[in-house]
Amino acid sequence: MTLTRSTAGAADASGPMRRPGTVRAVAVLLLAALGALIPLLAPSAALHGTGEAAAPGVGGIALLRAVLFTALCVPVGELFVNRLTGALPGAPRAAPRSWAPYAAGAGLLAALGLASVVSTGNLVPHSLAQIDVGGLYDSRDGKLALVEVNAFLAAGLCARSRRPAARMWPLAAVIVAEALRAHPAPEHNPLLGSGLTLVHLTCAALWAGGLLHTLRTLRRWGPAPAGPALLGLYARTAAVLLAAVTATGVWSSLRRMPPHTVLDQLTSTAYGRVLLAKVILVAGVALLALWARLRLSRAADPLTACSPARAEVAVLAVVVVVSGLLTALPLPIRW
Repeated sequence: MTLTRSTAGAADASGPMRRPGTVRAVAVLLLAALGALIPLLAPSAALHGTGEAAAPGVGGIALLRAVLFTALCVPVGELFVNRLTGALPGAPRAAPRSWAPYAAGAGLLAALGLASVVSTGNLVPHSLAQIDVGGLYDSRDGKLALVEVNAFLAAGLCARSRRPAARMWPLAAVIVAEALRAHPAPEHNPLLGSGLTLVHLTCAALWAGGLLHTLRTLRRWGPAPAGPALLGLYARTAAVLLAAVTATGVWSSLRRMPPHTVLDQLTSTAYGRVLLAKVILVAGVALLALWARLRLSRAADPLTACSPARAEVAVLAVVVVVSGLLTALPLPIRW
């Protein structure tokens, strides 16, 4: 009888502890489902009234690219924050469970989906018979798609490695492949465009993925004295990353939309409309980051900065999804 009561008491005590985790998991799943609707439903709204024609399956391609970008941000952020914690004296050894293997699996599936589209001449395959794997070796886009597939496969195999370099190089290969894919050879000065995308994507992955892993680490540490120090160290680095993301983003946009056409193309083209939405979201993220920075420096409890930082992570997730949509839409016409 005593054992029964103890067990019941333990269950009652553990119930409230488990409930927040369950609510949080359900909330994450709901947010992920809502995020998936953005690339699936937004293309038709962005293209409405522009007279532009999107590629077949633009919604699915945008969703796959959003998954690929997310799968890149998570492990890059882990490597970045793990390096920051290693530089903190007295930092707890406890670390959150790595999400890198799951991210690599999701990235591999997304890369395989995108490679199947490239193999059919950028058409959505409706059967396995339509996928020409050998044809991927005959085109530049096909080779880059294969690089991304193999890189995510290598990232999954190296996800548990204790050597950061072994985990870093496959992710670097994905970033380089994406930078080259976004700027084909016929484009004016493609190397400059690829360089801008390389810096933009790297800094964005460090910023978004780094904030996510910083918050996970702080939650794992609890009220440790090193928590505010880690958050402050990340905040100082994030300010530099935000500046780099903004500068490269503006420069890349002006290369595709000359200055005298920007205002018109931001509202009259699908690419411009989605770009405008991304700019507004990034501005919101910057305000949330400023709010978190003020709390970190002025509040009695610096860890109250985690509240706006969590909102920042949520908005950054939407930015990543919108970025995936942006890569799938037709590029604006240079006037």
